Amino acid sequence: QVQLVESGGGLVQAGESLRLSCGASGSIFSRNVMGWYRQAPGNQRELVALVRAEGSTYYPNSVKGRFTISRDNAKNTVYLQMNSLKPEDTAVYYCNLKNYDLIYVTVTGDYWGQGTQVTVSS
Repeated sequence: QVQLVESGGGLVQAGESLRLSCGASGSIFSRNVMGWYRQAPGNQRELVALVRAEGSTYYPNSVKGRFTISRDNAKNTVYLQMNSLKPEDTAVYYCNLKNYDLIYVTVTGDYWGQGTQVTVSS
């Protein structure tokens, strides 16, 4: 089992920045992907950013250039730096960790944090 605890959400104005953190504990495999997802009221949960254990990252176009994901493997912590925030970024942000087999083919565990609210006012 893996436990994930997010922090750093809050209320900001458009154009401002926030940094989210997510600490992981438990059975974390060497091959894993940590990520951030978000869900706004009435919408499906969507991907915000991913980072592999080795450091490679992925962003959808909606946040590319504004958000940066990073991780500290020694602390089992992932961060999401969010700049130039927009009202449409308002959502509950969830941390996710997926454990994989050695060749990143099979997901062997899929874990979620409790979520942290980010509200961007116009």
